[in-house]
Amino acid sequence: MQKVQSKCAIELKGITKTFGKVVANDDINLSINRGEILCLLGENGSGKTTLMNMLSGIYQPDGGEIFKDGEPVAIRSPRDAFDLGIGMIHQHYHLVDVFTAAQNIILGLDDGKMDLGAVNEKVKDICDRYGFDIDPKKKVYDMSVSQKQTVEIVKVLYRGAEILILDEPTAVLTPQETDKLFAVLRNMKADNKAIVLITHKLAEVLDVSDKVAILRKGKYIGTVDTKTATAQSLTDMMVGRSVKLNIDRPLYSNPKDKLVIENLTVVDGEGIKKLDSVTFTAKSGEILGVAGIAGSGQKELLESISGLYPIMEGSILFNGDDGSQIELVGKTPMQIRNIGVGMGFVPEDRLGMGLVGSMGMTNNMMLRSWRHGKGMFFNKKAPQALAEKVWDELEVVTPSTEFPVRRMSGGNIQKVLVGREIASKPPVLLTAYAVRGLDINTSYAIYNLLTEQKMSGAAVLYIGEELDVLLELCDRILVLCGGKVSGIVDARNTTKEEIGFMMTTVGGKGGKE
Repeated sequence: MQKVQSKCAIELKGITKTFGKVVANDDINLSINRGEILCLLGENGSGKTTLMNMLSGIYQPDGGEIFKDGEPVAIRSPRDAFDLGIGMIHQHYHLVDVFTAAQNIILGLDDGKMDLGAVNEKVKDICDRYGFDIDPKKKVYDMSVSQKQTVEIVKVLYRGAEILILDEPTAVLTPQETDKLFAVLRNMKADNKAIVLITHKLAEVLDVSDKVAILRKGKYIGTVDTKTATAQSLTDMMVGRSVKLNIDRPLYSNPKDKLVIENLTVVDGEGIKKLDSVTFTAKSGEILGVAGIAGSGQKELLESISGLYPIMEGSILFNGDDGSQIELVGKTPMQIRNIGVGMGFVPEDRLGMGLVGSMGMTNNMMLRSWRHGKGMFFNKKAPQALAEKVWDELEVVTPSTEFPVRRMSGGNIQKVLVGREIASKPPVLLTAYAVRGLDINTSYAIYNLLTEQKMSGAAVLYIGEELDVLLELCDRILVLCGGKVSGIVDARNTTKEEIGFMMTTVGGKGGKE
C-alpha cells in the first residue's frame, strides 16, 4: 500500500458543548489528518468522548463548526456521520449474537435484498486488505472479544468509513491481540485513513500514534508529535502539573493465609463450567493479581467468594485474626457480613451491583454503612464526610455529593465505588477492573490506596486488564484460562509475554505455589 501525503480530513473550530452548567467542551480547535493515527488523551471528565460523539452524530455542538475536507458540514445523526465517511467503534459492542459476522456488518443497511455471498466476498476483501482475521460466516456467540471488535471495525469500513474513531479499543484485549490490532491500524494508516484513538494507556499511545492531542477539563491544551513525547511529558500536560508515575510495591513483613480456596467449581444457568477446580491462597499483606482474557472466570471468581454466585463444589475458608476458620461456601453476602467477615467488593457492573444510580454519593455511602448493620435512620454526618473525602481525594467531577450517580461519567462512577469500598478498610478487598475507564492520575491514586490497604494487612484481589500494571502493582499473579488456573507466578520475576501465553494456554507455563 502506498502512503498518500497527509492532509486534513476533519477540522474542528471553536466546538463547545454544555450539559446544564457543566461545560464538557470549551472552544475546542482540533485537526485530524489522513494517513495519521491521532491519540486523544485527557483525564476523566476532560471531554474526549463527548468531542468524538459529536463527530459521530450522537451529540450536536452548541457552538463552533466542523469541516470535512475544508467544507463546513452538519452532523445531526450517526447516519450523517456515516454519509461523511466517519465511523466510531464504541467500548460496548452493538452486535446480535445469533447473527453471523456478515449479517451484523450489513444490519441496518437499506440495500433491499442482500446477496450474502457477495457480502461475504466484500468482507473477505476488507479483511485481506488490512490484515483482519475473521470468518464472515461465524456466529457472534462463538467469537472472542477481539473477534467481536474486528466485526465492529469491519462494519464501519464496509460502510465506507475514511475516518475511524476507536474508544478504548484495547481495554479487554491480550497483549498479543493488541499487537494484531495495532498492525491493522498501521495498515489502515498506510491506506490514508484518518484514525483517532481514545485511550488511557500511555505505553500504547507512544507505540502506535503519530500525534497526541491533549484535553484538560474540557479545554484543548495542544497537539504534540509522539516521537518527541514521553509518558511523563504527556501526563504532565494532561494534569497540568508534575505527576509521579511509579507504583511503590513494599513488602509486608508477615503475610498470612487469609483466604484458602480449594477445588472451586461453579456452573452457570446453562450448565457451563465457569470455574473448574480453582485452587489458590490469598494472603494478608499482599495484592494478588488475577489475569485472563475476558470471560475466563474472573467475574465468577470474585462473585463466588463474596457469596453472590452459586458454588457447585469446593471450599472457601476465611482465616480470622483469632485463629478461627470460617467456611464461606453456602452463605449469602448478608450471612457473610453477619458472622463478622469483612469484605469489600468493587464489581465489574458498577451500577447493576455496586451503586444505586438514583442516589447521590452521600446516600450511596450511607447504603454501605446500613449494610454493615447500622440502622436505616442514623446520623448522615459520617457518610457525608466519607463522600466529601472520596470527592476530594479522587477528584470526582460532579456538581455536588448529592448529584445522582447515574448522571456521572463512567470514570467518576468508578471513583465513587472504589473510594467507598476502600474507605471501609475490609480485611478482604475484591476489585474487578478498579481503574477501568480512569485517567492515569486517578489510576495511580487508586494503586496507592490499594497498596495502603495491603500494608494495613488486607488481602487484596485485583483483576486488571493492563499487564504492565499487574507486574508493577501485584505481589503474585494468578492466571486464569477457560475457568482453570493456568499458573500462579511471582510478579517480580515474570514477564508480560509469559503471562500473555498463560492467558491463552490451559495449564500453560508458570509455576504453582
